[in-house]
Amino acid sequence: MSDPTCAIIIATHNRLPELRRTLEVVAALAPPPDEVLLCADGCDDGTAQYVRDHCPRAKLIEHTQPHGSIRSRIELMHAAASDIVISLDDDSHPVESDFIARVRELFAAKPHVAVASFPQRTDEFPETLTTPDFGPSRYVGNYVNAAAAFRRSVYMGLEGWPPEFEHAYDEPDYTLQCLAAGYAVYYDTGIAIRHHFTSLKRNEIRTHHRHARNEQWCLWRRCPAPGVLAVSLYRALSQLNYARKRGPAWLAREPRWWLMALRGLPAALRKRRPVPARVYRQWLRLIRHPLVSAEEWQRAFGRGR
Repeated sequence: MSDPTCAIIIATHNRLPELRRTLEVVAALAPPPDEVLLCADGCDDGTAQYVRDHCPRAKLIEHTQPHGSIRSRIELMHAAASDIVISLDDDSHPVESDFIARVRELFAAKPHVAVASFPQRTDEFPETLTTPDFGPSRYVGNYVNAAAAFRRSVYMGLEGWPPEFEHAYDEPDYTLQCLAAGYAVYYDTGIAIRHHFTSLKRNEIRTHHRHARNEQWCLWRRCPAPGVLAVSLYRALSQLNYARKRGPAWLAREPRWWLMALRGLPAALRKRRPVPARVYRQWLRLIRHPLVSAEEWQRAFGRGR
């Protein structure tokens, strides 16, 4: 059986210096990816022209107005032709030069894995820059799009990332889809991603509001009855407590996301596809207690492939 083909996808918005650094690392990977796909999402800083001049073999998608990271990634995923699609941020790149070979080996060896996630050496958490060991590889309940690889055939058979989320919480929603379909998310600590995590174009309160709003939309779509109302209230109070810890300015602005969540609730209910109660309970447990072996994961979810 031939090795799976690999694509790298990157969505970017006006961060050309970070993208340039990432593309230089991608160009040095050996072996190289079979495809590189980029989305210039409403860029007006010369990003598209740079890609055309310096990465002529890359497939470029241009948006004249920003569509958001999730919509851009959806478009890139559908445009890719490879078996495995590796998602990076414009400021994240592989550490190991043989990254592509390792990803191919991982997916070939674990056919029940739909998403592979990798540890990040990131400026956001400086201790990760020097840590020698990220612990054992394990099955987990979430992943990060800046450092993940996807089995495209599984993605195309599921609902995929919710475009209305715009940014944030698409990862837990997709994880639940995968678990309900009998597929796993695997955190491979033998491969690392360097995430420079630029603060440019980031807004903490806006990110918190989107995360909290999307969390509500996700649980109203995925959480089985009769627990959905209790879980919704618990998560809203948890977000309120987080805002309280950040200070009065955060707390005063907390109702903004409540209104956003309520406006989108009818649409979330129309798209309601709750996962089995057992899967939801095991997912909550998996977030707190990852599983190391495939046998443990199969016992927990009962649909290992």
